[in-house]
Amino acid sequence: MPRILRINTKTKEYSFEDVGPYVNLGGRALTSRVINKEVPADCHPLSAENKLVFATGLLGGSTAANSGRLSVGTKSPLTGGIKESNSGGLFAHKMPKMDLLAIILEDKPAEDAPFSTIFISEDKVEFKDASDITGMDNYPAHDKLLEEYGDKLCAAMIGPAGETVRQTATIQFTDPYKRPARSAGRGGTGAVMGSKKVKAIILDPAVNNKVAAADVDAFKTARKEWVGILQGHPVTSEGLPAFGTCVLVNVINEAGALPAKNFRLGQIDHAADISGEKIAEVIESRKGKTTEGCHAGCVIQCSQQYNNAKGEYVTSGFEYETVWAFGANAMIKDIDDIAELDRICDDKGMDTIEIGNTIAIAMDGGIIPWGDGKAAIELLKKVGTGDPMGMIIGNGVTFAGHAFGVDRLPVVKNQSMPAYDPRAVKGVGVTYATSAMGADHTAGYGVTANVLGVGGTVDGHKKDGNVELSKNLQVATAAIDSMGFCLFVAFAVLDAENGVQTMADLVQSYTGNTFTADDLVNLGVNCMKDEQEFNERAGFTKMDDKLPRFFETEALPPHNVTWDIDENELQGAKA
Repeated sequence: MPRILRINTKTKEYSFEDVGPYVNLGGRALTSRVINKEVPADCHPLSAENKLVFATGLLGGSTAANSGRLSVGTKSPLTGGIKESNSGGLFAHKMPKMDLLAIILEDKPAEDAPFSTIFISEDKVEFKDASDITGMDNYPAHDKLLEEYGDKLCAAMIGPAGETVRQTATIQFTDPYKRPARSAGRGGTGAVMGSKKVKAIILDPAVNNKVAAADVDAFKTARKEWVGILQGHPVTSEGLPAFGTCVLVNVINEAGALPAKNFRLGQIDHAADISGEKIAEVIESRKGKTTEGCHAGCVIQCSQQYNNAKGEYVTSGFEYETVWAFGANAMIKDIDDIAELDRICDDKGMDTIEIGNTIAIAMDGGIIPWGDGKAAIELLKKVGTGDPMGMIIGNGVTFAGHAFGVDRLPVVKNQSMPAYDPRAVKGVGVTYATSAMGADHTAGYGVTANVLGVGGTVDGHKKDGNVELSKNLQVATAAIDSMGFCLFVAFAVLDAENGVQTMADLVQSYTGNTFTADDLVNLGVNCMKDEQEFNERAGFTKMDDKLPRFFETEALPPHNVTWDIDENELQGAKA
């Protein structure tokens, strides 16, 4: 039976418990419920009262396509509110094979305590001295762990940004190719792990219990239907596998919605040079890989392996958001520089969206020139070294803005905006404003209807229909995250009449618990309510559900659109 493992990082005590009040929850619904019920909303995110929760989705460990995502939940050091950060990698498939639904890190050691590695086996938890990898970047540290635990290693780890509790710090996970290249990226989850003096968590490679569906035949039927839905949609079967998520660079640029030069422009002239098509061309010429999955069981395969000019591996998971943040918002044109910046972020353990925006703030403040990739690389290398500039950059947009005297800060609830300008894509702008997570495109991806014509069409330049669009997508996304699905399945589900029912059938046949389409919707609604309730107790009000004023006062070229949805109208997007 699935269990919850609680680990006290101060006393080093632990307990395996039944799921108790958290029955029928998984993924984001589970992490948000635990944080809402067990963490004081007014506590400091780096205090002993905060908790860090790793949870698999309701379909975790199953053979349902694209169900291998992991949710990491906490009170965010960046936003001061609730946070769920989602990642691929091996962790979500491995935990169910150890009968684990969730791992909860509690309390914190003394400030001068050394870092530990936590080794989890089937019925035992061991704290091991991590001094041999403390201070190391993620890739070399992961290599040392591979030497110790073998090629079946399944790790969650932090880099120097997490060790120094920077607000941009990620948790990096072992991917299917033995690299620490998948991350729970947003909100500073790595800082919370660092505050608890945990360098890495290792799941015992020797434990590999069989996981089976409660109703094998019904699950096989639903699984076949599910694969057909994903392979029958042009986005999930053609666009993403061919060019990765960077297929969006040319699309969003053409739509005039690609934020550039710290959200001053909606289009750039060098989009083709940093596009998915260009990246695929470079990868092929250097004998990299244009297509690979971020977790086992992925049929979309939108990740890749990017090599340098010598044919040496540099990075993977070279995502649209990353390429946009450095390539458009910071105006860097050299794709190799952008790839190196991505690698540094993975090595240091930093969110590429927040860091890319922070580099733009440094450029806006005159710290380095606009578009200077080499200067940006040198700046990022300072993070985690004790250098004061590295401490500033590692804390994200608002902190850097204050340090550099920049007032143009594209943030909501202190979290910086991703790669869609809200003036031209108002559906995602509503999500930025109202999500409990802060500015987060993955919380309700209004780009679907605003730009791509998926699931219908809603004009992204006008406010009509966009509050409702965002609300519906936020509910659906919370449910998808709670089942453990990759967000990209939404492209196919939105255009498939049987999409929602098939997901419900998968959960019911796998878990053996009654689960209808209505239950799926309620899973998302209740998840959002937990998050909103936590933030309200933490002191957030509707005045925090706003975009920065310059989006209202400055028209975005080339369409010269502004943001015109006020905080009262935005409340309609809440669950």
